[in-house]
Amino acid sequence: MEKEMVKVDNVSIRFRLQTDRISSIKETIVALIKGKLKYREFWALNDVSFSVNKGEVMGIVGHNGAGKSTVLKIISGIMKPTKGKVTLGGNVVPMLELGSGFDYDLTGRENVFLNGAILGYSKEFLYSKYDEILAFSELGEFIDQPIRNYSSGMLMRLAFSIATVVNPEILICDEVLAVGDERFQAKSRKRMMELMGGGTTVLFVSHNIDQIREMSNRVVWLDHGRVKMIGEPEEVCAAYREWLNRPEG
Repeated sequence: MEKEMVKVDNVSIRFRLQTDRISSIKETIVALIKGKLKYREFWALNDVSFSVNKGEVMGIVGHNGAGKSTVLKIISGIMKPTKGKVTLGGNVVPMLELGSGFDYDLTGRENVFLNGAILGYSKEFLYSKYDEILAFSELGEFIDQPIRNYSSGMLMRLAFSIATVVNPEILICDEVLAVGDERFQAKSRKRMMELMGGGTTVLFVSHNIDQIREMSNRVVWLDHGRVKMIGEPEEVCAAYREWLNRPEG
């Protein structure tokens, strides 16, 4: 029997959106004290359930605001669901927000050790892998520059290099293969394929439907916070593409 690495069980998350047109913090505080702040409930996810087995690659598709990034944040432990639960069978390395876990006043070299520590790697391990991280990132002498001077592509190259230096048990990626030039995208994709081949369980979001179809074992389609379809990549991606290309009105 295959080992279940990620189980998302009837997960829902609610946000309270302020409906008053309040223009200042002072007005907000006064309205809060008087109990006059008006909210509406917004369910970003509603009864979402799926599971991912060891070594499986699960692609996630859906329109902007469908809940793709939200479900990845809940699986990563960044957000807590309002209802339901997530069960994990291994350690998670999330690659979500660009540069999250970085200190922009520190150099790339210093951030290797800071970000690596946040991901749970020991200083000794990071020292042993430092040359490999630097080589993969292709940052060269820029590694000793403060990362506030980095472009978004340089930041993602550094983040990707740190996160994939070992074979994480569960890797969570949100549009990470869309950053950088075509050559680095191809290199990153090759590294992702190596991780997948090495038994890493992967969940990833991409707006590139062809990429999702080619790299996934199964695909989840989210629509307005609900699971619309789960199945074989060809079938789900074809249905999703047809939905995207539907005539309006």
